[in-house]
Amino acid sequence: MNGILLIDKPSCITSRDVVNQVSKKLDIKKVGHTGTLDPIATGVLVLCVGEATKAVELLTAMDKEYIAEVMLGVETDTLDITGKVLNEEKVDLEKNTIINVLNSFKGRYYQEVPIYSAVKVKGKKLYEYARNGENIELPKRLVSINSIELIDDLYLVDNHLCFKFKCSVSKGTYIRSLIKDICDCLNIKGTMLNLRRIKQGKFSIDNCININEVDCSKLLSLVDVLDIPKIEVNEFLKHKIINGQILENRYESDKVMFTYNGDLLAIYQAYSKDNSKIKPYKMFGGIK
Repeated sequence: MNGILLIDKPSCITSRDVVNQVSKKLDIKKVGHTGTLDPIATGVLVLCVGEATKAVELLTAMDKEYIAEVMLGVETDTLDITGKVLNEEKVDLEKNTIINVLNSFKGRYYQEVPIYSAVKVKGKKLYEYARNGENIELPKRLVSINSIELIDDLYLVDNHLCFKFKCSVSKGTYIRSLIKDICDCLNIKGTMLNLRRIKQGKFSIDNCININEVDCSKLLSLVDVLDIPKIEVNEFLKHKIINGQILENRYESDKVMFTYNGDLLAIYQAYSKDNSKIKPYKMFGGIK
């Protein structure tokens, strides 16, 4: 049992919870997700099952698209509404002011990783420092905001001014941190109220299923979902590939996917020591 599952993750559970539920439903241990969603968040969660877990890093690297809801005038320790409220304030803000600040975030910038995250510093996860009340310098990562735009008018939730925006971002971008940075530029307090991932790479929320709908018939073929040139090989080349031999690079691509009778044998990549060659990147041995 190998392939890709597109799950519409519900709120109030972790991405690991989804993995565990799917593993139990399919009765298979090898299940992995390709990009964590916070418990509060919903939407596209791409899972790899069986041998397809070898491709997790390829799918994790894809850009992601979100719709985020921001509550202004509230600051929390986790940067979202589930955290402890640290400060509250009255906010009066014009729609155009928010639009201008959102537009200023298009492009690349160094984003501080939130303290409540699983990123490791000195061998310990950041949220462990937070829970122990320990101070730690938070790392920064270069992220890309490909697009960002306000959705609809401002509105009130529990007497707090709120707004929604849609954004497309690179791997490793924390929307909670993006919201904090936006609010810092607005010179006001703010926190994430809701988050929905609507796209990851070419995978759309419209193609996702509920956890209760999971069964082996919903698995997508890795061959079909990976945007890597596919080369169908003959018996002679098949044996070279399954034995991991270095091959001549005739394919004008950084990575190529080799199949035999439609089954995935391996993904090869350019050989850094010799650009005229390609070498094994991930071996699959022949899966659908």
